Amino acid sequence: MHNTQRISEDIKREISVSMRDLGDERLGGGLAAISRCEVSNDLSHCKVYVSAHGGAEKTDEIAAVLQGAAGFFKKRINGRIKMRKVPELKFIPDNSLDYYDKITDILERVDTTAHCTDFD
Repeated sequence: MHNTQRISEDIKREISVSMRDLGDERLGGGLAAISRCEVSNDLSHCKVYVSAHGGAEKTDEIAAVLQGAAGFFKKRINGRIKMRKVPELKFIPDNSLDYYDKITDILERVDTTAHCTDFD
């Protein structure tokens, strides 16, 4: 268990660093991030959760771009992380940033309307 968590964090860090080297303008100049990775117990698969600003459609697009570059990431991981076999990477959109932005917006509007009431 501990080993899969460590490997997940190593893969997350390596993909995050390698995204800058990918040079794909569709990644939005740093608006995309890897929120988490989950490696299977047998180390054969890795779910890579991708988050981005710009809505669910943008996040889906970025996940697809990264999935298309899975071979690039596997090669980078293989060169930097000591593993017998690099897991298959599956990039999954994570829309939690959008959810967070919506909640923040709602809370800001509630806070603004609460201050508008004059009790004098």
